[in-house]
This record gives sequence, structure tokens and C-alpha cells, in this order.
Amino acid sequence: IFSALDKDVDAEDHGKGQRSPKLCGTNYPVSIAFIVVNEFCERFSYYGMKAVLTLYFIHYLHWDKNLSTAVYHAFSSLCYFTPLLGAVIADSWLGKFRTVIYLSIVYVIGHVVKSVGAIPDVGDSTVHVVLSMLGLVLIAFGTGGIKPCVAAFGGDQFDEEHVKERRKFFSIFYMSINAGSVLWKNGRNLVIPVDLVFIAGSGLYKKSPPEGNVLVRVCKCIGFAIRNRWNNSKKSPKRSHWLDWAEEKYPKRLIQEIKMVFRVLVLYIPLPMFWALFDQQGSRWTLQATRMNMDFVMGVCFCVVKMLNALLILVFIPIFDMGVYPLIGLCRIKLTPLKKMAAGMILAALAFCAATVVEINVIKSVVEPPPAKESLVQVYNLMDSEVTVQFPGHTVFSDPLKSYEDPSGYTSLPLTGESQLYTVTVTHNGAEYQCGLTFTERTAYSLFLHTAQPGDTVCKLVKDHITKSETGAAYLSVCCDYQYLPEFYAAADYGISQNISVPRGEYNGVVCKTNSDQYLIDLGLLDFGAFYTVILSKESNGLTFKKMEDIQANNIHIAWQVPQYVFITAGEVMFSITGLEFSYSQAPASMKSVLQAGWLMTVAFGNVIVLIVAEGAGMEQWTEFLLFAGLLVAVSIIFSIMAYFYTYVDPDQLDKIFREDTDDEKVESSDGKKNEAVSLTDMPKQTKM
Repeated sequence: IFSALDKDVDAEDHGKGQRSPKLCGTNYPVSIAFIVVNEFCERFSYYGMKAVLTLYFIHYLHWDKNLSTAVYHAFSSLCYFTPLLGAVIADSWLGKFRTVIYLSIVYVIGHVVKSVGAIPDVGDSTVHVVLSMLGLVLIAFGTGGIKPCVAAFGGDQFDEEHVKERRKFFSIFYMSINAGSVLWKNGRNLVIPVDLVFIAGSGLYKKSPPEGNVLVRVCKCIGFAIRNRWNNSKKSPKRSHWLDWAEEKYPKRLIQEIKMVFRVLVLYIPLPMFWALFDQQGSRWTLQATRMNMDFVMGVCFCVVKMLNALLILVFIPIFDMGVYPLIGLCRIKLTPLKKMAAGMILAALAFCAATVVEINVIKSVVEPPPAKESLVQVYNLMDSEVTVQFPGHTVFSDPLKSYEDPSGYTSLPLTGESQLYTVTVTHNGAEYQCGLTFTERTAYSLFLHTAQPGDTVCKLVKDHITKSETGAAYLSVCCDYQYLPEFYAAADYGISQNISVPRGEYNGVVCKTNSDQYLIDLGLLDFGAFYTVILSKESNGLTFKKMEDIQANNIHIAWQVPQYVFITAGEVMFSITGLEFSYSQAPASMKSVLQAGWLMTVAFGNVIVLIVAEGAGMEQWTEFLLFAGLLVAVSIIFSIMAYFYTYVDPDQLDKIFREDTDDEKVESSDGKKNEAVSLTDMPKQTKM
């Protein structure tokens, strides 16, 4: 490593003049192969850790789901805020090459610390939490710090005239990110090779030296311009741009570079809304999938859908680069980068429209928890003939209930307060029985009616668990009028068991036994997300049972999520890859990593938007999806208007305009008059939008 860093010092002295060997006679430098493989390894490692992070919090650190989710999103946000720090270090101090190496070491240390914190024999729970959090912070600084440097460093390897090849590099670079996410299993083993792969290409890289403390100079220049304008706006003539008020102290080139960066950063303002939708694949869309039927159909299953976005990226990038974009060009439609990004936003909005349609159908099989001052109740009639049930003041069960009939579903029961005592009247064979039952708000109940002894009616009220499993498992409870329980209920109390979670599958030959008897029953299929109650009865000919479905199984197949993933992935190809290349192409040489960091920070702010809307809106999931889709359409319109007035510039032309003269003196023309300060209007332009 240190040998490579020593060579790096010499290489930076002639960084811009160095030419890397080309791949197989093309215009692609050999050095980008090391950069692409490095990114693959880093993403492989990152997704390998992140894929199990929430489960690690819940099952190892024993945090609840809310805290685990909050820390997970905080870590994700930090990973996209820290690129600004990495960009400043690269552009102002170490250069991109050294920054990637040093922060990769920090990244490795973070993984080691976190892994030590996961060893059961190392300290108590407090030590585990401290080491885990310290490791995650180091990982966030490591992975976030190298993000803007690797992409910008890859772009630096191309000669100025090879714009087309550089644009395709960003597509290949993005493919390596998603290839790493697809193959995330056991990714933590590839942390250390990140440094080794990157260093292996040290002698081939084109390394531009850092430009000094760019961010500090930029801040001072902006501050001076604001103060100077405030102090002299009435005394001095107006200037074409407010940053021109810094001309008395700062070079014209620096002022023009800041103008270029500002114009791009203004375009970034609407962009977090795209990421607010995109990042819900790992939260809202995953939760939606857990309430769907995850049976295998044509090879589609939950694990495949979870990585469908990354798989589609690998397919869509070459399709768009070699098919879609050239076809649009043949139609004489000029598809500029900003037009691509606007189209990507619309596609992401369509993805959430598709998710809304899916969600509306998914919730049909979900029982929502009752609100305040309400309970839910369903009745099982286990008696030998029909009964009627009356709640005083309400007609919640107006029709007679047949013997051993499947319950018609939960019925809402209004309460006068947090809880209420109801005297329920049960009529059976002309006789009336009174049952005093207490119901609590926000709770679901099952009321079992059965005869323990001739002439006596028993009302048994049981609290129900109605939240569907996040893994798609079924829930099963058993009601016995005799002490016969399935083998997996060996420890259950006599009567009505608690709900247990069982994997989806066929349950044939289930053993039911007491101390002296044993029977086999066939429960059949216990389907995804369904809730079942099995009624066991002892009769003269043996044991009989009846399986009742309390809550409907997940009947919408997970394959219906594929369209929304197709839309969001197509939008990502048009938005994210284009934005990555746009950020590089419109940034001056000294600020490329800073602008890359600004691009990545839009992802962090997108996560913040999700947290604000999700926590503050308090609306149904399908309406939230529709809200996000509508917001993104509105934002895409605003972005399109902003993009229409944006004029593309070529930052490399700054060298030609200013040549090698970086002082702030105005160059006098041949007639002795001074030229005006160079502005963006003097630079070579491309078309708008």
C-alpha cells in the first residue's frame, strides 16, 4: 500500500498528461477495469452487511422493530451524507486515489469492529451495542467517503475527446454496483480485497493532484461576494451576477467554477423526491410483499423479488444503451440528460401507481386493528344447534349462528371508553344464558360458545392476534372440547390454545395425543398469512376435527409486484445513471468529487422525506403510495421547467478560456481597453433541457 502511495506522489506531478493503456484497441483505459471491480467488491461487502442488519438489531441486540428501523434508516442516511466529507478530502487534500485507499481502510476497520461486537463472548450487551454502533459509524464514513471519489476518479481516466466512452463507463460502473448487490450473500468476505484490487492498478491510473482546500475557498468567496454586495450595492454599478462582487479579491476562474456548481446544485433541489420513492423498495414494498402469496410460480418467489431491481438493472442498462436510446435518436428526438432524468421521474411515479393498485387488492385479505373505543369480535358456535347472540344496545349478530359454521369475519363492537362490560345474551334451544364479558379498545376477540355439561352454556372470550406474519407464515390455534392436542401443542393448556406461527405448507398426519390416546389428523394446506382455528371433538368413533379460516390467506401473488419493479428500474436507469454522468460532466475539474457528493446527498434527503411522510401523515398505505406518486409528478414538472432554462456547458473549456493564467487581473485588449470578466455566457454551450 505505502509503495503505491509513494508512486502516487510522482504520478500526480504529471497527472493530467498521463495516458493509460487502452483495452483491446478501444478508447477505454485499462485502469477502469480495476475501478469497476473495486466498486463491485465494495458493494458486495456493503449489501452483504446491510441485508441482515435489521435482523441483527432485532435478534442479537434485542431491540424492538421501531428502534431497529430507526437506526437502520439513520445508518443509511449517514452513508449518503458522508460523501461530502470524502469529496472535500479528495479535492482539497489527499486527491481521489489516496482518499479511496485511506477511507477503504477505515471501512475495513469498521467491519472488524462490528464483527467483534457480534461475538457473544466479548463483553455484555452494552459492549455489543457500543461496538456495533462504532463499527457502523466507521462503515458509514468509509463507504460514504469513497462514493464520490470512485465515480469521479473513473471519469478522470478518460481523455477529453472520449465523451461517449466516458458516458458508457458510468453505465458499466452502475452495473457493477447492482451486480454486487445481487451477489450480496457472504459479501463481508470481500472487504479487504477492495483495497487490494484498487491498489493493483496504481501504475495505470491518471491521477490529478488535489486543488487545495476548495470548499473553504468557495465558502470564503461566497461570503466575500455577499458582504461586498451588501456594503457597495448603492455605490457601485450593478453586476450581471451576485458572485461577480467577489472579483476584487478572488480569481475570475474560481468565480466561474462556483457559478457552474451553483447552477447544477439548484437543479438538484427537486431530486430527493425521486429517491424518496426509490428507497421504499427496501421498506414499504418489502412489507407489502410479506402480505402477498409467496408461492413459487414460474420461478418467482420472495427472495427473487427482493433482488429484482438489481437483476433488472443488469438487463436494462444494455437494452437502454444499445436499443431504446438509439431508437429514440432515429426518431429525431434529442434526448438530453435532463430529459432522461425527467422521464425517469415519471416512470417512478407510474411504479407507485402500480404499487397502489396492488396494495388496494392486498388489504382485502388483511384485518385492520380497531381504532380507539372499538373492539373486533367474531363468534364460534360449537354447540349442537344454532344459537342467537345479543349484545345490549347493538345488533352486531342479528342472524342465528349455525352449529360449527365458519365465522363470517370480525364485526366492529363500539365501546363507551377504553373498556366496557357487556352482558351478552345467548339463546340456545329456547333457553337464555347470560355472559358478562369485558372488551378493551383496539383489541380483537373470538367468542367461543360450547356446552361443557348438559344444560350449561359456556362463553369463553379469547384475545386474538390479527397482525399477519412478516415472513408469510400461517397462524394456528386449537380449541378442544376434550383434552386432545396436536403434538406441537404438548405444553398448551386445556381448552383454547394461543396462536402459534407455522411455516406455510401441507400438514398431514399431525399427531394429537393425551396420556392414553393418539390420533392422526390431516390439516391440509396452511396457507400464506392465513389464521386458522382447529376445533377438536371426541366422539364415539374417535376424534373429529374442523378447520376454520379466521382471516383470509394472502391471495394476491407476489408476481404482481413485478410491474412496479419494472417501472422503478427503468426510471432508475434513466434518472440515476444519467444524473451520475451529468454531475461529472458539468463539474469543473477541481470540484468533481464535491458535485458527486452533492448528487449522493439527494439520496440522504430522500430518506428524510420518507421518514417525515411515513411518521407524520398517518394515512392508509395505498393513499400514501398515491400521495408519493402525485408529489413526484408535480416535482417532475417543476424539474422540467428548471431544466428548460438550463444551458449545458463544457467545464474543460475553462482551461482554454483562461489558458494558464489564473490571476484575477483583466486582460487588456489590443486597443488598450479591458475585456469584461469571463462569464458562463462566453463558454461553449449545448442545447437547453
